[in-house]
Amino acid sequence: MFDHYLITRFNLRASFWNTTKNNEKLLTDEWMENRMWLFENFCFPTVVSQSNKNFKWLLFFDENTKEIYKKRIEKLVENHPHFVVFYINGMDAFYGELTGYIKKNSSEKPYLITSRIDNDDSIHKDFIDEIQKQFKQQDFCAIDFIAGYSIQIEPQFILGKKEQLFNPFISLIEKNENPETALNKDHRMWKKEKRVLQISNKRLWLSIIHHKNKINKFDGYGDVNWSDLKNDFTLSNEVNTLLEQKLIPFSQWRFLSLKNFFIQKFEINFKLFKRALGVYNS
Repeated sequence: MFDHYLITRFNLRASFWNTTKNNEKLLTDEWMENRMWLFENFCFPTVVSQSNKNFKWLLFFDENTKEIYKKRIEKLVENHPHFVVFYINGMDAFYGELTGYIKKNSSEKPYLITSRIDNDDSIHKDFIDEIQKQFKQQDFCAIDFIAGYSIQIEPQFILGKKEQLFNPFISLIEKNENPETALNKDHRMWKKEKRVLQISNKRLWLSIIHHKNKINKFDGYGDVNWSDLKNDFTLSNEVNTLLEQKLIPFSQWRFLSLKNFFIQKFEINFKLFKRALGVYNS
């Protein structure tokens, strides 16, 4: 009935993305080494551990990726036939490569589901399954699971709850007729689309905040115990140990939590209000 693709862009060259939020150069060996560590410890193990294996993970790397990293990538995916690696000519080639692959491999399926995940973030073990539970042969429907968690890992380790409309984990269910895919626009631009199902009853993602993010900052809230989450978010043993040892107690960031809570709730309600008024459609 459908094919489901989880899609990640890794180190694709792009003219609009040259520096981190700390004004450090991107796509250097230092950047790549840091991003590979995040990928191997936060992102990759949570995709491997998905309870529902009925999907393919399409991973897009730049053709200029050094051989040392290509070998690490190939080693990671070698026992996972439903993980597909591409080396392409930068961001400009991405959308054509993606839609070309879908057309070649999914032309006989009447429906398509596409989901996105950044290479430095994590997903709940039931992420894929929960998306597919929303499938009802919709012609076009974006699935926006707005509830998750956030972990800051630099300069301090902090864990909190987070809600975000039109977040980087958005999915799209659509008829497989010249499909748009969830990657046809920046995730924030889905605010202009009326056909969006927003779901908040389960926290299905984990956003990782670090120095080399482009714009993200930690805005989590609440007293969350990592021991209650680690069976649902299968991170590496190395990271589990770090979190158990270095997460700062809630008592040390209670004021920040309260501040983040009110800011988040205001921003979400304000965006929903503007959406109801049709502001984003103008």
